[in-house]
Amino acid sequence: MSTPPNTASWAYVEDWLVEDEHVRAARSRAVELGCTPITKSTASVLRLLATAISAQAVVEIGTGTGVSAAALLSGMTSDGILTSIDTEAENQRVAREILTELGYDHVRARLIAGRALEVLPRLADQAYDLVFVDGDKAEYPAIFQQARRLLRVGGILAFDNVLSNGAVADPGQRDAETAALRDVAHVLRDDEHWVPALMTIGDGLLAAVLRGEGD
Repeated sequence: MSTPPNTASWAYVEDWLVEDEHVRAARSRAVELGCTPITKSTASVLRLLATAISAQAVVEIGTGTGVSAAALLSGMTSDGILTSIDTEAENQRVAREILTELGYDHVRARLIAGRALEVLPRLADQAYDLVFVDGDKAEYPAIFQQARRLLRVGGILAFDNVLSNGAVADPGQRDAETAALRDVAHVLRDDEHWVPALMTIGDGLLAAVLRGEGD
């Protein structure tokens, strides 16, 4: 059995890809606004996933200051459209500035202010290639149900922060958020309609591909 990477290896992975200056600016603004952007390694995986399936339509829950949106858009097709939802209007204002500087206009990056569970029901069934979730952890199970409806066969669902700084692996942790994360992880692991992978990047990235009936 291989040993886990040491601290130096983790740091190397995080610094392996050099980010655009605008993305670095988005990270700085996130610190100022008190929100936590995805890690560099998580961003690189999101870009990889979007590229691998030639994503044209993506839903993001949790815009933040645009770090994850930039990663997703950079992997999507040149005419792809990202729909990003967040409750914080100021975060989205900053995200809009960053995405515009990166060359993504209002058509490519559709930012919607509101609660995910109020916005998602208005989106079309089986119309999306990828759904990325980085919002309220307690809402992950309910968001999962919406995402299942939104995704096409072969689409990808990804949840960030699913390890919750070690809480999920600790059987003594039984708060609502931790229970919700375990619930989503178990459903994706045990449901034959999904092909999942739980990755120890960032604070845990859980990704799964939706199978078709009979696959």
